[in-house]
Amino acid sequence: MSKIQQINRRDFVKLFGLASGGILLGCTLSSDKKEFIPQVDGTFTPNLFIQIQKDGKVILMASRSEMGQGIKTSLASAIADELEADWKYITVKQATGDAKYGNQNTDGSRSVRTLLAPMRKMGATAKAMLLAAAADKWKVATTDCTAENHFVINKKTNDKIFFGDLVEAAAKVALPLEETITLKKIEDFKYIGKHLKSVDLKDFTHGTATYGIDVKIPNMKFAAIARCPVAFGSVKSFQKSDAEKTPGVEQVIELKRMVPPTGQFFGALGGVAVIANNTWAAFQGKLNLNIEWNYGENHSFDTEKFKEKLTERVHQKGKLVPGSFGNVRSAFKDATTIVEATYHVPFLAHAPMEVPNATAWFQGNKIEVWAPLQDPQTARAEIAHFFDVSVENVTINVTLLGGGFGRKSKSDFVVEAVALSKKINAPVQVVWTREDDIQNSFYHATSVQYLKGGLDKKGQTIGWLQRVALPSIVSSFKPMSDYASGLELNQGFTQNLYDLTNFRLENVKAEAHVRIGWLRSVVNIHSGFGNNSFVDELAFAAKKDPVQFHLDLIGKDRILKGTSNHPYNSKRMKDVLKNTAKMANWGKKLSKNHGLGVAIHRSFYSYVATIVEVSVLQGKVKVENVWTTIDCGLALNKDNIKNQLEGAAIFGISLALYGKISAKEGAVEQHNFFDYQVARMKDAPTISVDIMDAMDEHPTGVGEPGVPVMAPAICNAIFNAIGKRVRSLPLIDQGLI
Repeated sequence: MSKIQQINRRDFVKLFGLASGGILLGCTLSSDKKEFIPQVDGTFTPNLFIQIQKDGKVILMASRSEMGQGIKTSLASAIADELEADWKYITVKQATGDAKYGNQNTDGSRSVRTLLAPMRKMGATAKAMLLAAAADKWKVATTDCTAENHFVINKKTNDKIFFGDLVEAAAKVALPLEETITLKKIEDFKYIGKHLKSVDLKDFTHGTATYGIDVKIPNMKFAAIARCPVAFGSVKSFQKSDAEKTPGVEQVIELKRMVPPTGQFFGALGGVAVIANNTWAAFQGKLNLNIEWNYGENHSFDTEKFKEKLTERVHQKGKLVPGSFGNVRSAFKDATTIVEATYHVPFLAHAPMEVPNATAWFQGNKIEVWAPLQDPQTARAEIAHFFDVSVENVTINVTLLGGGFGRKSKSDFVVEAVALSKKINAPVQVVWTREDDIQNSFYHATSVQYLKGGLDKKGQTIGWLQRVALPSIVSSFKPMSDYASGLELNQGFTQNLYDLTNFRLENVKAEAHVRIGWLRSVVNIHSGFGNNSFVDELAFAAKKDPVQFHLDLIGKDRILKGTSNHPYNSKRMKDVLKNTAKMANWGKKLSKNHGLGVAIHRSFYSYVATIVEVSVLQGKVKVENVWTTIDCGLALNKDNIKNQLEGAAIFGISLALYGKISAKEGAVEQHNFFDYQVARMKDAPTISVDIMDAMDEHPTGVGEPGVPVMAPAICNAIFNAIGKRVRSLPLIDQGLI
């Protein structure tokens, strides 16, 4: 090792624009924690995310999990752009779960939003060090050097030095000061803002990608777990003899529920585990178990009765939510027209194509895990807590995820694998069946909303009352959390898009009888459906065009700064709506029983407008076309953004047409894709996506904002096709599919 520079931690973190607890961008801390000492082993490793080898190969670390959303490619391209690297030399490796990489929780559509600037700075810093190394060789000023396509160029002589030939010299260069780091101008971007294909594309298309379920290690056992069909129920007694007779089954073990401390972690449900020498044998042995369950207090839970209870409650006064303003009661008295509607969204499951799974090896005071995780650091901390080992002795290897949608940010399946590995003293892979996944999940909450609006004689909205009841995700961490949290209500309810004079939001009690967990776009699914459906009803009552009604209701151009670094800009919202209306040729004459529906939403700081065309032939709905515009600020990878919006459209179609989890006597009624359906090829429409040019704005979310608009746009289109309002999802329950 060789010391290159003394720099205190505060200045180093400041250099990369990172908050405390963020990414530690030096290589290792010395014992006095004032010096950063990089590894010098024939490579140039200026920080945790970049390694340049003598042959020119550049290895970039991906700290966020890859689940098809393209984050490995996108963030790597930001580093490569500022580094002036040639893409053909780039390899991207997945980081293990470790706090040294900063926050690794891959949800909330925040990876690019929070990491683009630090990644660009890392690339630019490494480039500056390469320039300094070359300048020293040529005995010229650093300003006389430039970098281009994996070479440093002497601007005076046009001499070139390959990046790989500068490795040893660059490793000895002092870390540059913050004020000397220059980021590229927008017009000079080489990869940022362009269309880049996934670095995993070949593996995806050739069947060589390694997902969690593909992991195999020597002497590994396989496990399947029977869990109580009622949330938080427990084993009363069980007979294991039939299961033990199943070929391949080696033993049967009871797994006690692991209850997390209040406010932390996810724990594990417990049940009866079948250990076998292959997955199929474990599944078959599980089917041969005879278990008597203690169903517990949720045994009486019935989703239809719960829906009725919530519907009754939202028609009564709830808790006033801060942020309400004006006097809706007075506004309603003055209104010429009153519009009222009640909307319902059922419980939903994530149902990623790759079911929850984890491979774990408990080795005394060391634990190693291989799993498709969205939040590896929480899994690491949870394992350390439950199994009384230091976090440093827990290794989390993050594989590719075959879909996540929020389910794989909960680490219960990892805790199960570690617990079983400890019990059997061998590495073990736990694999959930699709039935396990559907019936024992963390569910996206149901909701019921009541909305009341008042229109004056000009058809303008003068009062808006909204009551919302939904079981809170806080209940998964803190019992008796029977009201939606402020964080949840901020997702489209308190942050209303419209320029209203009288607005009242009320929070209504809704208990949780199942495990609640976030799903792609989270509470925006509820607010997007209620708000957009209701605005369409207001427009109809006012005898106005829905697009124009939205524009009028958004009002004049205004910026609401609030507490966010991404203030709401009404002009950007109107611009995406106008653009989408143009794409769809809004107002055109359609065939009989065809209709267009519009919806807008702002979530994860991005602005989205979608118009859907449906046909309703012989009483059955078909989504024919989808037009979507997004303003997500600086567009890092346009190919990836388009893919995300197309995927969001299909995801939203699945939820609108089919998505529903129901329970009777506490147990989920759905089993597999035959009764928890998702969109198939026959359901897929033609999808057109446009990305607004906003490269001078901060980047915002992409993975989730396209979901909340789909259901309301479809339902509004149905109304315009056949005059039928759909206020309760899914469409299959309304006889429309």
